[in-house]
Amino acid sequence: MQIGPYRIDPPVVLAPMAGVTDKPFRLLCKRLGAGLAVSEMTTADPRLWHTRKSLRRMDHAGEPEPVSVQIAGYDPAMQAEAARFNVANGAQIVDINMGCPAKKVCNVWAGSALLQDEPLVARICRAVVAAVDVPVTLKIRTGWDREHKNALTIARIAEDAGIAALAVHGRTRADKYEGEAEYETIAAVKAAVRIPVLANGDITTPRKAKQVLDATGADAVMVGRGAQGRPWIFREIAHYLATGETLPEPSPAEVAAILLGHLEQLYAFYGGQAGVRIARKHLGWYAKDRPENAAFRHVVNRAETAAEQLRLTRDYFDALAAGVALAA
Repeated sequence: MQIGPYRIDPPVVLAPMAGVTDKPFRLLCKRLGAGLAVSEMTTADPRLWHTRKSLRRMDHAGEPEPVSVQIAGYDPAMQAEAARFNVANGAQIVDINMGCPAKKVCNVWAGSALLQDEPLVARICRAVVAAVDVPVTLKIRTGWDREHKNALTIARIAEDAGIAALAVHGRTRADKYEGEAEYETIAAVKAAVRIPVLANGDITTPRKAKQVLDATGADAVMVGRGAQGRPWIFREIAHYLATGETLPEPSPAEVAAILLGHLEQLYAFYGGQAGVRIARKHLGWYAKDRPENAAFRHVVNRAETAAEQLRLTRDYFDALAAGVALAA
């Protein structure tokens, strides 16, 4: 898949997720096979650009190309300025968020709330495209609710405005993350526009990725929650798409190595105290598919320091390798 001058290969993309796709997680997913990793959303409000949180979200030093940064807001001029600011700070692709269903985002008329105002969508897209010399992409849902599905109209608006690629989550804003994603709308969008289309929603296995690509004709799949606790899903999908073969599950020793490396990156990026706190959710996701997950979660949530969290995690996997079950 081509986005401007950038070839996205494999066509398997990490979706932007607030509080999840920080720099350590993006680097990990890229190393494990993602062709592109989109940052968690950064605010378009210039008053918040220099907070500690925003500065961390805008840190792209050492990140493999292309660097894709998502912006969120409601005002075309503000979004244009945010795009310029992020490009000056290393963004090589700017992604506009019109897909987030979170109430606090929609209440300020951002994210998927924008889908209710098609003229405003057009103004935002045109303003951001005109503001920067890098490709601008857009992430949307299929509509505001099931009675107001307008992804097809939004897709045509986006293409006309110069958007370089479009990611579509197969749910409406009202659906949030409930029920099953539907792919018919994504297929209709793909048939209606010439720009690349990324299919998003419920892609949790290599086989599902192939089914979604076949059903929609999309140029790439975008993986969100399916990567939480399973960052190796990107290489699994890429391998399956290339060969039709399923890679074996990573061994406990490999999972331990990936996880311990991720923890160390979190501590280095956030500092020990914040890193330990942020690591807990990732550890919980790593644990969710393991039969021993209750014991694992109990062990790692006990840790108060980075050294203790690392030691307990390492001890847990050593015990697992030795065939010793830990009690919850």
